[in-house]
Parts: sequence; C-alpha cells; structure tokens
Amino acid sequence: MLLSDRILFLDGEAIVLDKPAGLPVDPPRDGSLSLENHLDSLRFGFKRWPLAVHRLDRDTSGCLLLARNPKAHGRFTRAFEERAVDKQYLAILDGVPESDGGTIDLPLAKISSAEAGWRMVGDPHGTQRGKAAVSHWEKLATVEGRSLLRFRPETGRTHQLRVHALEGLGFPLVGDPVYGLGNSATRTLLHAERLVVKRDPKPPIIAEAPFPDAFVALGFTEPAGAAPTRG
Repeated sequence: MLLSDRILFLDGEAIVLDKPAGLPVDPPRDGSLSLENHLDSLRFGFKRWPLAVHRLDRDTSGCLLLARNPKAHGRFTRAFEERAVDKQYLAILDGVPESDGGTIDLPLAKISSAEAGWRMVGDPHGTQRGKAAVSHWEKLATVEGRSLLRFRPETGRTHQLRVHALEGLGFPLVGDPVYGLGNSATRTLLHAERLVVKRDPKPPIIAEAPFPDAFVALGFTEPAGAAPTRG
C-alpha cells in the first residue's frame, strides 16, 4: 500500500491524506503497522517527516491532515482546538432515523472497567464530568433498513459520532464492534468525507476523499454534493 498515491492536498505546509480503513494513526500495542511506518514516503523532498494534526479511528477512512513543519502543526492544532475546521463525515447506520436531520448535543464521558475495557458514554446531566460534544446530521439515503448519513461535528471528542449515532439517534454504525453489532472481522462504516482549514491570508486547505467501496457494497451511491461549509 502506497500512501503517496492517496494524497488529496499537498503544499509547502500541509498534506491531506485519504487514510485507508484499517490503518491506525498511532502505533498500536500489538506492534502492527501504523501511519508512522509510512511517513518517510510522505516527505516529498522535505527532511522532516510530516506530523498528524488530528486522529481518525483505525477503521475510519478519509481526510487526515498532516503538517509538514512544526509551526504549521501548531497553527493547525489550534484551529482544531478553536473549532475553526470544517469536518464532514459519511456514515452508515444500522437502522433508519425517523427525521431527516437535526443536531445532537450530548456531552461525552469516558468509562472503564477491568472486564470490558474503556468506552465513551453520553453524559447528558454531567454526572460523569463529560465534555461538550455537538454533531449536526442529515439523512441522505436508505437501503434495506440501513441509512447513509452525513455528520458535521462541531467538536472532536473520542468516538463522538459513534456514540452520538447510538445514543442520539438510537442506532449504531454498521460494523461497530464496541457500540454496535460488529466484531473483529468487520469495519465500522465511518468515512471522513471533507476537510476545510482556513489559513488567512493563504488560500484554505480544501480536501474531499472518494466515496468508499465498502459503502457501495451495501448498495449506497455517492451523494450528489458536499454540504455547504459553515460561514
């Protein structure tokens, strides 16, 4: 697998990569390959390896931003922290919500146990010191009891869309082994469709990742167009 063939955006300070599903961003404990093993091929003439600015789950495919120098990494990191980055995701739900769209405002907290490990849960009343998490969504299509949704998260909490789908809409993402009916042989069907990072006075970073084959295999087709960027 050549990640250099999956570049969506490239200039002197940024790379946006179409991350394949199954590739973790950080080195996993089991010692399997991660993004780090491919960084040398993503230098494109620079001496430094690029650095990931944010994280996508191992199963999640699509737009991943890398910074090509430390100053750019700092600016991009602040943009994510200040919610100045427009992110759009596509997901397939194991069910069909009644409405066509809306907003999920559900804080998230991390819980863990020796038996089950850790996971994120909704914390609507703040009893577990959950952090604010907001996701806008719209239903794009339905096929055989499943639905294709576009999510536009305002925040970037761990497993945010996976938990918001389950607890906010009542259905898990197809293939999710933690919050749904998936297992070690399935993939959580979540795809980072579009990423926009403003860089005044420079032109913004704009990247869109191709519609995944795994979505096509379930009978879904690429949506007609990306949703408009927030002003």
